[in-house]
Amino acid sequence: MNTSRRIASPVRVSLATSLGNDVDGAWWMRSASMARELPDLVQALQPALGAVVDIDVNWSAKSTAPVLSTMSVEMAAKVHGNAARHRLMVVTGSTAVANILLVPSTTPAPLALMVLRYAAKLPIAAVDHRTPEYEAAQRVVRAARVESVRWSAAR
Repeated sequence: MNTSRRIASPVRVSLATSLGNDVDGAWWMRSASMARELPDLVQALQPALGAVVDIDVNWSAKSTAPVLSTMSVEMAAKVHGNAARHRLMVVTGSTAVANILLVPSTTPAPLALMVLRYAAKLPIAAVDHRTPEYEAAQRVVRAARVESVRWSAAR
């Protein structure tokens, strides 16, 4: 594993203190290459989950991810049919399980950072509650929670 890359580009992941929610956190990828980034994510999650033993995803290679920066209220609520569904991962470790929302690498930094915080139920300053990024993060995470419940029922 290339440790110099990790120092230059740490994994951008958030995780709630208490796991077991429909969405426990989020992972903001640096590129569209999940295969290249997944080993670093697994390593970053090990302190919270133990040794990772399984990863399940709710998408196929042919599916498209939503563009979070253009997500309207209506698009966020529609998580079935032809709509681009939120990409979710269930990461099972030896001691815990986490439901993680994937944030596309193309998401603008202010929105991606807000989604990371909101998804993991991390503190967000009151002044930030009045920003477009906060409102969008709320929509995105709410829609991801709906998708998580739907996907969980289908498994």
